[in-house]
Amino acid sequence: MTTAVTPDQPEQGEGSAGRAQLSLGVAAARNLATTTKTVPQMQGISSRWLLRTLPWVEVKGGTYRVNRRLAYTVGDGRVTFVQEGAEVTVVPAELGELPLLRGFDDLEVLRALAGRFEQQEYEPGEVIAQAGQPADRVVLIAHGKVEKTGTGKYGDESRLGVLADGGFFGGQVVSEEPGAWEFTARAITACTVLVLPRRAYEEVAGRNERLREHVRGRRAEGELPRNRRGEADIALASGHAGEPVLPGTFVDYELAPREYELSVAQTVLRVHSRVADLYNDPMNQIEQQLRLTIEALRERQEHELVNNREFGLLHNADHGQRISTHSGPPTPDDFDELLSMRRQTKAFFAHPKAIAAFGRECNKRGLYFGDVDVSGHRVPAWRGVPLFPLGKLPVSEQGTTSILAMRTGEEAEGVVGLRQTGIPDEYEPGLNVRFMGINEQAVISYLVSTYHSAAVLVPDALGVLENVEVARTPDA
Repeated sequence: MTTAVTPDQPEQGEGSAGRAQLSLGVAAARNLATTTKTVPQMQGISSRWLLRTLPWVEVKGGTYRVNRRLAYTVGDGRVTFVQEGAEVTVVPAELGELPLLRGFDDLEVLRALAGRFEQQEYEPGEVIAQAGQPADRVVLIAHGKVEKTGTGKYGDESRLGVLADGGFFGGQVVSEEPGAWEFTARAITACTVLVLPRRAYEEVAGRNERLREHVRGRRAEGELPRNRRGEADIALASGHAGEPVLPGTFVDYELAPREYELSVAQTVLRVHSRVADLYNDPMNQIEQQLRLTIEALRERQEHELVNNREFGLLHNADHGQRISTHSGPPTPDDFDELLSMRRQTKAFFAHPKAIAAFGRECNKRGLYFGDVDVSGHRVPAWRGVPLFPLGKLPVSEQGTTSILAMRTGEEAEGVVGLRQTGIPDEYEPGLNVRFMGINEQAVISYLVSTYHSAAVLVPDALGVLENVEVARTPDA
């Protein structure tokens, strides 16, 4: 008597020992079938919103010059320190960031001043300087956050800003008439500061006439007519009647405007001729190798636009356009302050962890920060300004990062990307692939290059929210 084999019974070789196989097995059939394949996949591809958002300016000469109105720089940078154990010292040349010492290049004198700084520690809530008291010392913040507060019109306390690592105040102490503190400086966190008492400065300055002359010259330059942006003033008359003599004026320009040269990211793609000849069906091996190589180059291009020390946005933001978070994580108040620092802010860029931290802060306040449509994509937004994820923004070991806010485009005097199109063997705009030949090992080589840079046309086009804490707190 024979037994029928039902479809759900296993075939021989698939768990039915001793039973005759009645049909072709799947494993054998796959040897003759053409499988459905994907193209090679790559985890390192991101959304690259920065490359998509920046307006790209054609740079035919390879160099882009940014002409600006003459501005009187009064010194508003950051100071760098050296730490050995618990002891912190200031780099002498960095004292040139103080408003009245900018441009002073006598390193011996700067070393003498740096050696007079005294290290002090402050606990959260302690007052470092009191409004109305005589300004008697220069204060450099080596580590920690310091809040500046003043008195409002009706006697209430007003917040004037936050200083963090590398910040300073009291630069006027090196002048002949330092006056009094115009604000109260209070430690928000535990702070390590370096203090230069006025008497210590006077001891050094008393032995160096050149230092005193430099300070007097910088003081006089600070009294030159300028607008609130620090640019040389344009004399105008308004609201007059009759025939008064009108002021004469002209618009002065910077004598040495900044020039941006196109940077390059390159690699050599190598493919063996045997692979290119025999294994091109159904997918062209060289095309797939080239596609993935270009994706990696574009990722590097975006990284450079953010982090390159010469033209990267993080390093080229004006120090006057950098603010620090008030409490650690990014809050709606921090975003509003960042928005208020420029006109026509077109985009925020933040690490995805910073966006998540901002969402948690909004949830605590019962706020929803909404979204906007960008080229068919729903993107988070604050006050109608899209908040794009940018994983190229670094996150430190301490869990802090930065958030960018920018105005874009040449017409708006914003931030622009720079590239040159029409280059030889161009494969994509600003990117070319050049055949380099075949070597004695029968390996085909292609040089893949992309040329790029970025420029900030005026300082207030780009702002940075610094010291953004992205780690989740226990109560978050």
